[in-house]
Amino acid sequence: MEQEIDDLMRKFLDKDESDPYRFGDKLAKIGSPEVREKLIAVVKGGDLDNAFLAAKILGKMEDNAEGLNAVLEVIHSPANRGKNGGLVSLLEDFDLSEKFVDIFRIYLFGNFKAYSLAKEYLDYTEFTITPRTLKKAEKHLNHFLNNAGNEEWFELKKQEAEAILREVVELLSKD
Repeated sequence: MEQEIDDLMRKFLDKDESDPYRFGDKLAKIGSPEVREKLIAVVKGGDLDNAFLAAKILGKMEDNAEGLNAVLEVIHSPANRGKNGGLVSLLEDFDLSEKFVDIFRIYLFGNFKAYSLAKEYLDYTEFTITPRTLKKAEKHLNHFLNNAGNEEWFELKKQEAEAILREVVELLSKD
């Protein structure tokens, strides 16, 4: 089985392969911890094209929380800040209900595509939010406010972010 997985991974990551998803779908069907570990290693490997492919397949697998954490780690990496929109688009394939703070961070610090997608997730995902979650989000908002430049979009994003957190506070106070 390990040889089969290695062969599928090699074909899946072959840059000359015209349809890598054909092999990725087979990997997702196997869905073993070994496959998950190999795909997570690819996500973290530094090649964003391969990371995108691997994240797409991780999103199709059962029990993909570890994969989600790896994808978020790569998205949050400062080295990827300007080019992580593709990975952010794949987050829709994962359960984001426990990831409010991560999505809020992407909203605050992401490029235009990442920010726009994060806003959509914030608007339409049902998150599990606790007072601790809110404190973490407020910490990231304060970091954003203290470190943002004088970009033309700053004031708008600030107002939107503050409104999001106000809504969260209102929801928490109702519970």
